[in-house]
Amino acid sequence: MAQRPLVICPVSGATTVIFCAVSLITVCICFSLLRLQSEQINELRNDLMALKMNVEKADIIKRSAYCSGVERQCASVGRRTFLHLRASSFVSYDKDDYTAIQWTAAGSQGEGLEVSGETVTVATEGPYFIYSQVLYKGTTWSMGHVITKRPNGTEHSNGTNIMMCAKNMPDNSKIKALNSCYTAGIFFLESGTVLELYVPRKSAELDRRSHATFFGISSLWQ
Repeated sequence: MAQRPLVICPVSGATTVIFCAVSLITVCICFSLLRLQSEQINELRNDLMALKMNVEKADIIKRSAYCSGVERQCASVGRRTFLHLRASSFVSYDKDDYTAIQWTAAGSQGEGLEVSGETVTVATEGPYFIYSQVLYKGTTWSMGHVITKRPNGTEHSNGTNIMMCAKNMPDNSKIKALNSCYTAGIFFLESGTVLELYVPRKSAELDRRSHATFFGISSLWQ
């Protein structure tokens, strides 16, 4: 038996024609709505991507260092404060039998560390990494240096030793007597602490070149 052809929209009867027209219009409306929704989703996705890029760009700018002035002091988010010093001159205190070192900043970042002549003042309490090196000259049998801390406003004699470094020196006058001593450590310092590095020997012969004698402190808190 031959199968009858499938008729989607027979043309007989006004009701059938109206039903087919309504169905076609409904399909068109649904298709238009889906297309509009797809376009809105794409626009929203583009807006989110643009917002993400702007946030990342703002974060990069925020973390970038802002430098100004002759000394180019930089303060930036997420970077630790530090102060690196080089020796500018030496002062011998013969009565008290020690040699002090006058310091000048060779590099710095952030705030809270201030150098003044022979001392460094810590404004913000916290853990700090402290390091130092001194290059000694001469044939004195032993040389070394001491780092002390004391409250602000007190004298040199009130300092408490926190680090010491000692080295034997060559005793042969026919060779050039040079020897360096390096020391470093981590300490918790209170606000207002004054640090001082000195050599416990008057008229000590020292090398003040920047790579030979230096002193530094860096905060371990960001």
